[in-house]
Amino acid sequence: MTAMLSVQSVCTDIGRYQILHDVDLEVPEGGVFVLLGRNGAGKTTLLRTLMGLWRPRAGQILLRGQPVHGLHASAIARRGVAYVPENMGIFGGLTVHETLLLATRSGRLDPARLAWVLELFPALETFWLQPAGTLSGGQKQMLAIARAIIEPRDLILIDEPTKGLAPAIIARLVEVFREVAKQTTVLLVEQNFLFAQALGRSVAVIDNGRIVHTGSMQALADDEPLLSRLLSLSLAPAGQEGGA
Repeated sequence: MTAMLSVQSVCTDIGRYQILHDVDLEVPEGGVFVLLGRNGAGKTTLLRTLMGLWRPRAGQILLRGQPVHGLHASAIARRGVAYVPENMGIFGGLTVHETLLLATRSGRLDPARLAWVLELFPALETFWLQPAGTLSGGQKQMLAIARAIIEPRDLILIDEPTKGLAPAIIARLVEVFREVAKQTTVLLVEQNFLFAQALGRSVAVIDNGRIVHTGSMQALADDEPLLSRLLSLSLAPAGQEGGA
């Protein structure tokens, strides 16, 4: 079976520095695939490379078996990939309505799809005509995710969605991603391990720009010495923010 995403010997440089070193990764179709790693390990660089925001110096990136490593981000988006960056990328002057409308390729919102998104994030309907810059951090994250899923996508890349959020919102995001993953493939970068564990079937760990572990989430969760060696993360209960 062709993987949703195949990363083959990818190297990415930023300026004079090589950040990714021969990264190999296979993301199967469907569900949530989790990428874990310490701060500075290369997680965000990998996501930005996958999205075409940074060009790899070497290697291949295949989406459903088709190469995308030479494409610009806009072309990759047209192939069905959405990206939710760590800083959310919200334009503060746009309303919630305008933000979602801008994310559509047709310039109009599909009523059935919008109803599904607002069922996941009811607060967005409350703030429908409010500038996004006036929303709370949790509401902005909801909007950033809603923007990524307002149209059907094959793959969603999302970078540390729980960072800085209240426990109640984090717990809600577990439910949201479970619903989203029924329709699309999610590649989730996260440092809150138990949040990731609640969602992921498969996991990879990146360290110093190299993939150092891949396997099932359950196997990694059951191996506490390996967890400590690879991640050194605070294993707070799901719904609480993890540490670095």
